[in-house]
Amino acid sequence: MNKSLLQLIVAISETRSFTSAGEKMNMTQPAVSRAVTALERELGVTLLIRDRRLGVALTPVGERIVRIFREILQGYDKVDQEIASEKGMETGSVRIGAFPVAASYFVPKIISHIKQQYPKLEFSILEGTIADIQEWLDNRVIDVGFVIPSDKTAHSHPLYREGIYAVMRDDHPLSEKSIISPEDLREEPMLICKAGYEPPVLQWFDSAGEEPNIKYILYNYRTALQMIAAGEGLAVMSELSLLDLPPGLILKRISPAAYRDIHIVSGPVEDCTIAVKTFIETAQKLFPVQAEHEPLIKL
Repeated sequence: MNKSLLQLIVAISETRSFTSAGEKMNMTQPAVSRAVTALERELGVTLLIRDRRLGVALTPVGERIVRIFREILQGYDKVDQEIASEKGMETGSVRIGAFPVAASYFVPKIISHIKQQYPKLEFSILEGTIADIQEWLDNRVIDVGFVIPSDKTAHSHPLYREGIYAVMRDDHPLSEKSIISPEDLREEPMLICKAGYEPPVLQWFDSAGEEPNIKYILYNYRTALQMIAAGEGLAVMSELSLLDLPPGLILKRISPAAYRDIHIVSGPVEDCTIAVKTFIETAQKLFPVQAEHEPLIKL
């Protein structure tokens, strides 16, 4: 096995196609098939299942081996970056995973800042849910991710604490109130954004012994805002989701005050490449954590 073969197997796992992986590696489809067959014969196990209709899928052992291949390739990257650093050239790549709000708010600022000093660094971005990001980290699909931390979160660095607000139409009866409590929302139809974003909101209701009257469960904050604008309910949402409100919506402070923490997470620091460490350090520099930052939303 060599580096190119490892890259080929990883590319097949990501594209689910011999043809697409071959194009990425500048190989013909027959050459890809021969390489895969030879590797499977050498290892004595089947890594890939070929299906004309569904494409290529990893076998269970294939999934475990591809994860190891990604770790080996990360080791190659670390060697290349150490050599480049010694020569005074910062090179390498960073694969980033982020949920949509984090992707739009943090990632462009961080990449732009790094590119000014290290223009040769390359970046790729995957957007997904909190669960997606954790899975990608576990399987070495990405190098660094933005998450809402949980008890299971490891190797993370606090990045940002955002406030949480009530969101409603400007003609809703509660719009006359300056501060909204969980009791105020007891009978109101609520929209909840799930996929790992909802724990701080549910904890806020729970702190008052209330349970939200959930009418819709959504996975996209923009959809939630449009549903509220259409008169389909209210929501309690985080600050970064509310920077560009549709017309006719208003925000209200909530009591007790609540917050949502965003962390940047990677593998163990000693396993991170120079490029990944640079990304994390830049994020911490641009967004220093403060217990009570100046709100982006002015009410």
